[in-house]
Amino acid sequence: MTTPETPPPVRPAAGQRWPLYAAGFTTAFGAHAVAAGLGAESADIGLSLLVLGILLALYDIAEVFLKPVFGALSDRIGPKPVIVGGLLAFSAASLIGLWADQPALLAAARLGQGMAASAFSPASSASVARLAGTKTGHYFGRYGSWKGLGYAIGPLLGALAILSGGFGFLFGILSALGLGVAVWTIFSVPRLEPLPRPRYTIADVWRQSTERSFLGPTLVLAAATGALGAAVGFLPALAAREGLGTAGSVAVVTVLAVASSLVQPRVGALRDRGALADKPGMVAGLLSIAVGTLMAGFLPGAGWIYCAAVLIGLGIGVATPLAFAHLADSTPAERLGRTMGSAELGRELGDAGGPLLVGGVAVAAGLPWGLGALALLVGAAAAAAPSSRTDPAREATPVPPKN
Repeated sequence: MTTPETPPPVRPAAGQRWPLYAAGFTTAFGAHAVAAGLGAESADIGLSLLVLGILLALYDIAEVFLKPVFGALSDRIGPKPVIVGGLLAFSAASLIGLWADQPALLAAARLGQGMAASAFSPASSASVARLAGTKTGHYFGRYGSWKGLGYAIGPLLGALAILSGGFGFLFGILSALGLGVAVWTIFSVPRLEPLPRPRYTIADVWRQSTERSFLGPTLVLAAATGALGAAVGFLPALAAREGLGTAGSVAVVTVLAVASSLVQPRVGALRDRGALADKPGMVAGLLSIAVGTLMAGFLPGAGWIYCAAVLIGLGIGVATPLAFAHLADSTPAERLGRTMGSAELGRELGDAGGPLLVGGVAVAAGLPWGLGALALLVGAAAAAAPSSRTDPAREATPVPPKN
């Protein structure tokens, strides 16, 4: 199995990456703004807890099943059409929410948004990798930072939109956002042609999917995202128990997301300069998350909860860009879409599994022990961090910018 010889890559202009960051922001903002609104307004729009749970899960369920599919499609036809098509589909699905006064319409809008995000999210990650050249850490740090910003301000802006004009107004904003980013992508992102691909057998695909260079970073991403999912739900609950009001409780999540967003570009830049190796960085990030999770569960007081949010956010901000950059550097460019889609699948499973683990243990033994179990698993995941940074001659593959 040999890879065809190809000319050296062409360096893209810096502005060609910004729509990709905006796409990452869009999926995070869309997921959390609507989820927070559904939770806050469930009683007013007549949703039972079961229906609320189904509506919250639809977005993630669609992503779990479809991200690897659309990631592979981006390898076949190039990532730009998949990004643009996904953003336009996100905009169209959000229009359904303009009439979101019935659970069926809310479900249709939510499912459509999740399916669309399954397309443009892994394709955007693959594009960031192909356009990054030798600075994968730097640019995945920026990409993760913008996603973190979406997680941070999504609930706040979603609440403001619902207060101003109801769910219809929020879905209208999301529709306009998806359309705007799609148009920006059309005019600014270069067309990255599909690359010649070797013929892979089933044995090849199995081997690629079980290599440490793939499984290690994917487990790190799953652990970090699982901690994020649990923290978003349970840190505000802990803060409320300490007597903080609604604003003070929600602000814990904002502190976590801001800490993560601020540190990611800096971590990526350190990696590219050779000042931070992948394995020590990922291990340090996961251990920071584990310590923060234990702190939140077992040290009483609002101050400790905020300290825990900072530690968890910093840990996520360190581990995430290093894991994505390692995946990008260890994957041939002709299958970056499939790899990123499969890695995103790992993140989604972590996002669902973290809260379920904490909630399940909390029912039996209390919330502190639920958080302790999560901290134990996150710490154990540090053993999966890959030991070396590999580069399968990705720089020998072409990145021809054609608009």
